[in-house]
Parts: sequence; structure tokens; C-alpha cells
Amino acid sequence: MNVFKVENLEIGYKNKSLFNNLNFELKTGVLTSLLGSNGIGKSTLLKTISGLLAKKNGAISIDGKQLNQFTNADFAKMVSVVLTNENVNKDLTVFELVKLGRQPYTNWLDQLTTDDLLFIDQVLIDCEIKSLQNLKLAQLSDGQLQRSLIARAVVQNTPFIFLDEPSTHLDLYHKMRLFKLLKRLCEEKNKCILFSTHDLDLALQLSDEIMLLKDEKFYHNSTQNLINEGVFDRFFDTDAIVFDKERKQFIVQ
Repeated sequence: MNVFKVENLEIGYKNKSLFNNLNFELKTGVLTSLLGSNGIGKSTLLKTISGLLAKKNGAISIDGKQLNQFTNADFAKMVSVVLTNENVNKDLTVFELVKLGRQPYTNWLDQLTTDDLLFIDQVLIDCEIKSLQNLKLAQLSDGQLQRSLIARAVVQNTPFIFLDEPSTHLDLYHKMRLFKLLKRLCEEKNKCILFSTHDLDLALQLSDEIMLLKDEKFYHNSTQNLINEGVFDRFFDTDAIVFDKERKQFIVQ
């Protein structure tokens, strides 16, 4: 089991602090969703622990090794990231995009071995995009593109995968398929996946653990424990929407 540990972390920009004293651990085999309102700091947190944004204070480590002790190449073998509205060349084919995930392992000529190709092929199957491999990204639906980006992250073969709102722009059916794919990757491939989302009902039904940023407070626990503690009972601060603990769903009154 690999462990991603955050201690007394402060996140924010320049002179603005969004959250401080954040403490949590992420472990392989666990699907965790990151919840919170727009602008509260979900993307900032994900970018900070991904090394894309400087932390203001605190410590971040993987298996006891601080992030600043990793070379870029070694860190790329531990953490892969998919950002919202990622800027990718739409002239690439699905296969060309996905194979980019092997770059931390290929030589300076970027040559793929037979094992690399077999691994990529299996990931294309696992992510249900094998039939799309020769299509250009410009030809894909939003759901197909999101699966392709996730496949690239899986091909990177890291224990930790961080996704920033992967279900944005997807309809309910494709959101459900995406969430089930993430769940399967955790269970069958022993990945640790942390993803931010606004799809509360699906997150509550499928996630093993929940992180919640709300009212300057940070919650992290198993989904069921947070439900039992009543964390979601007043999630929207209105009587018009109530939380059904048994169904793990929000109900409009």
C-alpha cells in the first residue's frame, strides 16, 4: 500500500490563504471524492498536492518522502493528473494521446517497447476506448475525451491519480459510467483516485471516502461516517433541499 500524506498544509495564492492546517492521508485502493462549492478551493488543493502550485505552508509526502525530494521523472511515476478543460492537441489520435502517459518510462528517443504497447492496449480495453484508438480527439464526444485523458493517466502507471472535475459537461449516463470506471480502477488496479466533483449523489453512492471543503472547515472520512455524523444534513443551508441518509441522495422538498 502506498500512502500520500498531507500535514498542516496551507493553500492559496500570493497574499490570500484559502485553507490552512489541512491534514489527511490517501491510500491506494480507495476512491475519494472532493466536494465543495465553486471557488472554495478544490482545484487549488488538487494543484497544490500535484506539485503544480506552490504550497504556502505544511508538508506533503509519499511513503515518507517529501515531494521536494522527488525528481520530476520520479514524481511522474507516482502521481498523474487530469485537469479541467485540459489544453490538448485535438489533432492527436486517441492512441497518440494515451501513449504520452508512458513518457516517464521511455528512453530519450521515446521508443515504446512491446511491453509498453501491450500495457497501453490493455488500458484502452479497461477504459472502454479500444474502438476509438484511431480517431482524432476532435472527433470525440466529451465523455470519450474524458475517458481518453483518464486512460493516459492510467498508462502513466502511478499509484495516485488526481482528477479535477472529470464529470463536467457529461450527461447523467456518462457520468455514471465514468464514476464506475474510477471505482473499478481503484478496486481492480489498486489505484488511489482523488477527484473533485459537483455530482453529489453519485459521489456519495460510489466513493469510499469523501473530502469536503465547507464554511472554512475541512472534513475527511469514510462516506458512511460523514453521513452518520450529519455532515450533509444542512449541506445547502436551506429547508428546500433535504438529505436522505438511507438513499444517500438529496431530495427537493
